[in-house]
Amino acid sequence: MELTFLGTASAIPTRKRNHTAIIVKISNRTILLDCGEATQKQIMKAEVSPMKIDDIYITHLHGDHILGLPGIIQSLAFRGRTRPLNIYGPKGIIELLDHIRHLGYCTIGYDIIVHEITDDDAVIYQQNDFKVMAKKMKHTVPDYAYKIEEIRQPKFLRDKAIALGVPPGPLFGKLQAGKPVTVNDKVINPEEVLGPPRKGVKFVFSGDTIPQESMIDFAKDADLLIHEATFTKDIKEKSLENGHTVAEDAAKIAKKANVEKLIITHLSNRYTDSKPLVDEARNIFENTVYAEDFMTVIIENKKPITIK
Repeated sequence: MELTFLGTASAIPTRKRNHTAIIVKISNRTILLDCGEATQKQIMKAEVSPMKIDDIYITHLHGDHILGLPGIIQSLAFRGRTRPLNIYGPKGIIELLDHIRHLGYCTIGYDIIVHEITDDDAVIYQQNDFKVMAKKMKHTVPDYAYKIEEIRQPKFLRDKAIALGVPPGPLFGKLQAGKPVTVNDKVINPEEVLGPPRKGVKFVFSGDTIPQESMIDFAKDADLLIHEATFTKDIKEKSLENGHTVAEDAAKIAKKANVEKLIITHLSNRYTDSKPLVDEARNIFENTVYAEDFMTVIIENKKPITIK
């Protein structure tokens, strides 16, 4: 799994930080998390083809997380896209996309499939090797955190299968796919020849939110937690009023959730340097870094997380 931060600023972008957006490459799909203003320019700088984007997941409908959508949608049309684009988001995303479709007299020659999330906690996408979950958070507008988790199939116990009379060949594949087979009038069930469940890598992206106890369970044992930390604790009251988290509280969540690494993001433009927030978080959770635009993170099973 590979993640590239395209934007790490909060409401007002800076010379060094664009509005929120993250590209995720996993399995056979390319995912965009949030789409702040100028995201398509950031995609070009990151040398990612926008035509490869399969799905866009929007945390909430504040401008710094959605204003890049019209440009990307129209640019994909100009480039001749024909395959569908999936867009997920909270209540209101259907109405937003309806307006975008009719903005600027642009003809869109591909389907935009909009998925409006209504459940507080749900699996919203799944294929055989990964799934995406959404969890309602608490901001000034409806907001969701997302978890992307790899699904690893249990190890196939080849010797045990042979001992049960299953000949090597197509029947092995059926058992690995979770289907029972019949050998000499005897039914062999998959659980007889599969090992225990295997943990896949997973990461969680908080969106904008005040600190939530529910995030601790949602991010439990994650390889990576990407949590907003817009301010430092000296202005915690202002942070909470605006629906945000301070660095210290993001670190407390990471520690309680037992995550491997915490990356904090969504920096207020009142700070010229992220160091005060990193120092504050590291007092609680040492394995913390602040996201930078174009930072790339590689998460692989049983390997330390790599940051470039």
